[in-house]
Amino acid sequence: MEETDLSICARRPMAAAAKELILQSRGLIESYIKRFPEFVSTLLPWKIKGPAPEIIRAMAFAGQKTGVGPMAAVAGAVAEYVGRGLMGDSAEMIVENGGDIFVSVSRPVTIGIWAGTSSISRQLGLRITPGPLPVGVCTSSGTVGHSLSLGRADAVTIVSGSCSLADAAATAVANRIRYSEDIRPAVDWARGIAEVDGGVIIQGETIAAWGALDLIPL
Repeated sequence: MEETDLSICARRPMAAAAKELILQSRGLIESYIKRFPEFVSTLLPWKIKGPAPEIIRAMAFAGQKTGVGPMAAVAGAVAEYVGRGLMGDSAEMIVENGGDIFVSVSRPVTIGIWAGTSSISRQLGLRITPGPLPVGVCTSSGTVGHSLSLGRADAVTIVSGSCSLADAAATAVANRIRYSEDIRPAVDWARGIAEVDGGVIIQGETIAAWGALDLIPL
């Protein structure tokens, strides 16, 4: 049995609408996988072959920009699909899907960073200020959770205007980090992605941050 577990903060209850959007997003992805089974397993960027739903195109674009497979963006893509679908009924919307967060707010919010056994875990947060467009705040880890990571970073958190891209970029950066000396090259690589606003890397007692971020103590 498969499941999707979202946490949603909105101005009013909207569980029924959220459930419908979750089913829609999963249906679109699962239907595409039936046509192209390799979409779910490839670790390489995916090239769209013929017509495809927008959520599939977003995942493929994210993978192409970051050099990873499209499923590296699936959690962020679903969070954004649901969040955008609900925005018409709520002035503020936060959708969290396994550490990948779609944020559309009219007042500042702080998102804490969970980094497993690192002493920095839960000590820092990203202050997200209201803007004209929603943002994605996505985290990948090589030491926490069940998602595939080729690295050993405790947490890589990426902020982008695209939740799909933030998710894929977090995976791609985390894949590059096994030792502390890998952090600087990973930051330099991430800076080359124009659509990424910034990010935070935590590995053990080491932290690196770049971009237009407001990092605050919790």
